[in-house]
Amino acid sequence: MTILHTGGCRCGAIIFEASADPFYTSYCHCTDCRRASGAPVAAFVGFLAEHVTFRGEASIYGKFPISRSFCATCGAPIAYRDARIEDQVFFMLGAMDHPERYPPTVHGYVSEQLPFLHIKDGLPRLQKHTAPRPGDVL
Repeated sequence: MTILHTGGCRCGAIIFEASADPFYTSYCHCTDCRRASGAPVAAFVGFLAEHVTFRGEASIYGKFPISRSFCATCGAPIAYRDARIEDQVFFMLGAMDHPERYPPTVHGYVSEQLPFLHIKDGLPRLQKHTAPRPGDVL
């Protein structure tokens, strides 16, 4: 039985839920994700968009093809979307009600990892993105 996956912003103006299990979890070390999250590394959990519903209106910021949603009231980052894989939504792990349920399985953009950050977890480390996009060569 699939559990309901829920989360939202700090003030409660934006609430979301996914009715199917995630297909993806990762760390991202890229500069853009660090700036968007305000943290030395970001972590995400991905769901198919068809299983996700939102209550409340998020503000959107980004540079094509990436758009990032956040709460205009409390400023909390919520998710990102990539126009190249528009059927997917990637929630900030910290926006989930139970982030402990979604341990990351891979590190992305390790070429941009901060030199003082050492996470020795044995996970695969990729030089670029971790969510496959159309045209990727395996």
